[in-house]
Amino acid sequence: MNNQRRKPMPVLAAHHIKKSFVERLLFEDISFEINEKDKVGLVGVNGCGKTTLFRILLGQEQPDEGTIYKNRGARVVSMAQSIENTDTSVYEATLAVFAPLMELETAMEEVNAALEHAPEKELDALVRRQHSLRERYEDGGGLTFRSRTRAALLGLGFTEAELQKPLSNMSGGERNKAQLARVLLSGANLLLLDEPTNHLDIDAIAWLEEYLRGYTGAFIVISHDRYFLDAVTNRTMEIKNTRFFLSEGNYTRHMELMADEQEMLRRKYLNTQKEIRRIESIVDQQRRWGQERNFITAASKQKQADRLRATLVAPERETEGIRFRFHADEVGGNDVLIAEGLSKAYEAPVFRDVTLHVRKGERVFLLGPNGCGKTTLLRVLMRRERPDAGTFYFGAKVRPGYYEQHMTGLNDALSALEEVREAYPRMDDTAIRTALAAFLFRGDDVHKELGLLSGGERARVQLLKLMLSGANLLLLDEPTNHLDIASREALERALEEYDGTLLIVTHDRYLVDRLADRVLYLTGEGVEEYIGGYTEFLAERARRAMLHEAYAQQPFQEEAAAPKQNDYRAKKERQSALNRAAGEVRRAEERVASAEEELAALEAELALPDVASDYKKASELARTADEKRQALEGLYRKWEEAQAHLEELEET
Repeated sequence: MNNQRRKPMPVLAAHHIKKSFVERLLFEDISFEINEKDKVGLVGVNGCGKTTLFRILLGQEQPDEGTIYKNRGARVVSMAQSIENTDTSVYEATLAVFAPLMELETAMEEVNAALEHAPEKELDALVRRQHSLRERYEDGGGLTFRSRTRAALLGLGFTEAELQKPLSNMSGGERNKAQLARVLLSGANLLLLDEPTNHLDIDAIAWLEEYLRGYTGAFIVISHDRYFLDAVTNRTMEIKNTRFFLSEGNYTRHMELMADEQEMLRRKYLNTQKEIRRIESIVDQQRRWGQERNFITAASKQKQADRLRATLVAPERETEGIRFRFHADEVGGNDVLIAEGLSKAYEAPVFRDVTLHVRKGERVFLLGPNGCGKTTLLRVLMRRERPDAGTFYFGAKVRPGYYEQHMTGLNDALSALEEVREAYPRMDDTAIRTALAAFLFRGDDVHKELGLLSGGERARVQLLKLMLSGANLLLLDEPTNHLDIASREALERALEEYDGTLLIVTHDRYLVDRLADRVLYLTGEGVEEYIGGYTEFLAERARRAMLHEAYAQQPFQEEAAAPKQNDYRAKKERQSALNRAAGEVRRAEERVASAEEELAALEAELALPDVASDYKKASELARTADEKRQALEGLYRKWEEAQAHLEELEET
């Protein structure tokens, strides 16, 4: 008897899937299995075919080649289906996912009513049916499905009042959240989630992460949110340059494994090429000697070289990404933005008593739940709306640049080329085309109307216009929305190297952790200030909540004298200055390291024999190396100045 445990059947499996559109190959030879507990992230640049793969898995589209296998008991649910736009409340519409349980409730009520008046001979049958219905109801989660529905909707960001709001009065984003709640509550053993964090604020994303970590089934999630992927996935699939890659581990682990594999491939590729050249030099030598036995040896060696050449696998080329940097055309004053007591209301208050002070070089992030007024506050600061109360002003020589979340400033009737030309009439078309090429608009792409472009393409046009502005204060409203991971990383690098000041609204926690000096959390009563990035924000917020709870549980006693507000503000300002100075030191170190690598590469090239024997090429490289050395000296000075400034602050 075989006691070996049988491997469970996968919920779903794909075998050698290929898909093309017209003459463009999306992907080929995709094979994988999804088991019952797998938590899988699916990543890749915009347009690589992730959503198309979902449609193939759902049977909504057919592959050109390959097959999809689903376990007989598999129940696959996706977010693709839109929730109905009716007068039904969001709570009732979400409850509809539990229609079988509600039908059981109706059946139990009918049995209970029948029991009251049934003749004695029917009682046993009715009691048995009542018991059977009750068992099915409780086993199916009947005792908790209403509370679970309410908890899911509240967790995804709906308020108690909004639970009774008709779907017809909701935005597309709110209906998407309701559909996500229905998918999560469906009880399916495989969920296909396409960008589920869209339209969610930071607290709702944190709730979703917790829910998915505890989910008993499997899921595949498409997302560009690296923080989210790292939190919820244990496997990662990537579509890159039409090829498919699969790793065990979350997104960060996947990138580490991919980098290691590519380095191994690169070394093997170079070593194989080197061996081929060595063998072919022997072939040439044998042929020059010209004896019969030499020709036999040459033929044998050539076959050896050809066999090696057949095994050559070139390292995976990097996906082409956007390339740009922000630059401030002039230096403004130390006080960049000061606001006192700003308030704004429409039918109800949006925010009130917002007071903030942003200084030169700071990287300030404005966080808060959806609907708290973050976008409205930026529009007030850009004078697109008037505040109901309070004042604000920009400092001397401050030139703000604005990235708006909904991109209403783009003219859909214009092409990308015309949009940039209209904004910067002094640029000639050649310069505009060059700039657009850096944002992946090439050839006829520059003539496409903006109204026909994807969200990611429109975002790139808006980023280009912002880059050309030369602003020394950037106010960015959700700048990573619509961007894939590669474009997000390019934006992060550009913001990291930017020599101006940043005030950013975002739900991208990875961006906050990487760049923030300070976090301002917008509440109904104003702003709460936190020093550091997202990790520090979470820790301090939890600490304050714990202190508040402990204080609330204490018996009333006369409040001790509070520390002076000025002392507290001074400490916060000093910590913020230290963070800015430390950040400047870090950026200076990175610039020096990059310049040193470039100089070392030039010196290594100069040392090559074929370069040393070419006077013209050697002279050009030597001149370039001298220029790099001079630039490096300037970078060393800036590094020393930044380090001295940091040490001075630490000593005071």
